[in-house]
Amino acid sequence: MPFALVLTVILTLLVVFQITLALGAPLGRFAWGGQHRVLPVRLRIGSVVSILIYALIAVLAWDRVRAIDVVPDVVAQVGMWVVFAYFVLGTLMNALSRSKPKRFTMVLVTIVLAVLSFLIAVGYGEVAMAARV
Repeated sequence: MPFALVLTVILTLLVVFQITLALGAPLGRFAWGGQHRVLPVRLRIGSVVSILIYALIAVLAWDRVRAIDVVPDVVAQVGMWVVFAYFVLGTLMNALSRSKPKRFTMVLVTIVLAVLSFLIAVGYGEVAMAARV
């Protein structure tokens, strides 16, 4: 469960970041390719969609460690492998960004999220079945 907790904390921080971007904060150099200081409307919408994706990832993680039971086990298992692949791809995409601020911050973040997703996907941190209600 500690891996799901750390993953959720990082995702929550990313949600706060995406909300600030969606509201027009001048932090665009850290996101969406780093091309804009303030994101245009289409990328602000993308930030809102990211928030929904982060929420789905958190639900999958907590379900995979058996802390909650929202989706069938196979969906949580396969879903976490998809999440792992998503963060690996995100790491590669962030590493290729022309924006130095984005590369220096988001590569590290996505590496940590990929590692946590991998650990959750393979089943580390599961809550004991007897403790599950």
